[in-house]
Amino acid sequence: MTTRAEQLDPVVRARLVCPQDHGELIDAGNELYNPRLRVAYAIDENGIPNMLIDDAREVDDDEHRRLLGEKGE
Repeated sequence: MTTRAEQLDPVVRARLVCPQDHGELIDAGNELYNPRLRVAYAIDENGIPNMLIDDAREVDDDEHRRLLGEKGE
């Protein structure tokens, strides 16, 4: 099964950065993840990323390790 992050248009995906620190985001299933700030931005069922800072979800230590482990970082 393809995740929402994987379904994003590659041109759009290449231009998406974290609105808080303007750094790279990691594909994390149905979210885009910023490991530096430990926040995740949801991608809705229509494939539209919600990049609003106030809507970002905080990620705890265990999930942070899991997300980085899945990406080999």
